[in-house]
Amino acid sequence: MNCDQQDFDIPVVPECHVMCVKAVSPVASLKDMNMPHTSTLLVLGGGCFGLAAALELRKRGWEITLIDQGSLPHPDAASTDISKVVRMDYAQDEQHTTMGELSIRRWREWNARWGEELYHEAGFLVMSRYSLQEVGFEHDSHSFISQRGHPLRRTPAGTLRELHPAWNHAVYRDGYFNPTGGWVESGRVIARLAAEARAAGVAIHSNVSKPRPLFEGGRCTGVTSDTGHTWRANATLVAAGAWTPALLPQLQSVMWATAQTVFHFKPEDPRPFTPPQFPVWGADIGRTGWYGFPANADGLVKVANHGPGRRVNAGDPRTLPPGEEDRYRAFLSETFPSLAMAPLHSTRVCLYCDTFDGSFWIDHDPNHPGLIVAAGDSGHAFKFTPVLGEVIADVVERKSNPWAARYRWREKIAGISDGARATE
Repeated sequence: MNCDQQDFDIPVVPECHVMCVKAVSPVASLKDMNMPHTSTLLVLGGGCFGLAAALELRKRGWEITLIDQGSLPHPDAASTDISKVVRMDYAQDEQHTTMGELSIRRWREWNARWGEELYHEAGFLVMSRYSLQEVGFEHDSHSFISQRGHPLRRTPAGTLRELHPAWNHAVYRDGYFNPTGGWVESGRVIARLAAEARAAGVAIHSNVSKPRPLFEGGRCTGVTSDTGHTWRANATLVAAGAWTPALLPQLQSVMWATAQTVFHFKPEDPRPFTPPQFPVWGADIGRTGWYGFPANADGLVKVANHGPGRRVNAGDPRTLPPGEEDRYRAFLSETFPSLAMAPLHSTRVCLYCDTFDGSFWIDHDPNHPGLIVAAGDSGHAFKFTPVLGEVIADVVERKSNPWAARYRWREKIAGISDGARATE
């Protein structure tokens, strides 16, 4: 469904919320490093961070070469799936709410430019076992977004039973529906962005054998591969997702790969699981991590968990933990009884690159000149793809950006989540 709604004016970017972390002093600017006016950049990784940055920097006149170990979209990358959530709902987090608002506007613009609806504005239904009078992600998001002028529909158990009958209204007592948001066909978006990058003059090298940053005398001077091929440039941007900690061991104390499971069910009749009665949803997500999507064009209903996950190495075989299907079906039996016995179509193990505090990591490496990192998706990056390119490009060029301070190089002092992620 495409909800009829006002195209809200996005507020002026506020002074961003800065995490309570200790910053590391920056290194010299590109000019101080004697880089030429027209600079060259290698981008290692072709997910949402890498492609968004490559497109924006190419637009600014940079010569860009993008290198990936797989095809684009990479079948094992977090960016590659049938769907990703698009939302502005971030409790009382002003920066990410604002970034979500602007991203949604740009997703609509991308749909119009592409002449194809890859972003589906089905809305976001956020339900809880508890009253919204109690403090929590659902309460805080409802309050904060309402204060910003967005019309939300409160959804107590009676309304849930009437408008969203697949839900177990006896368990979920309260919540709200936000018509501004939905889901995006993430794998197809990556393919579109890769095509646009090629058309813009970005040189893309895919299926490269084990590409990795090249260091000479402490400086990052390029990217090399197992075949011995080496690319050199003024600077290198590592945007390798879950592979980042393995490529840059100096970051292993502040970020790591975690495995999250995804299940695709195929009910015999997908109609009860389509909008408007079944939009994108979160089921007590801040406490449980459960979220999911309406049936797609192939009748697949995706269910996933935004929880603590399992620490893994990105290169390890991707396997489900024992009993995982039973865990999913137990959740469905309680939440969506009519979906609980639907045939299982497929599963996927998605890898996050988690930072210790849940915020992205976008900055120059203070100890390795020539190296910039854009990583730490922490399971919530794809929705921001339309704005991430500018943030990363400003960091590369050392331009002021009010959102980038939150993602700077920092020391590990605390651990939190993004507010919608179960941590236990």
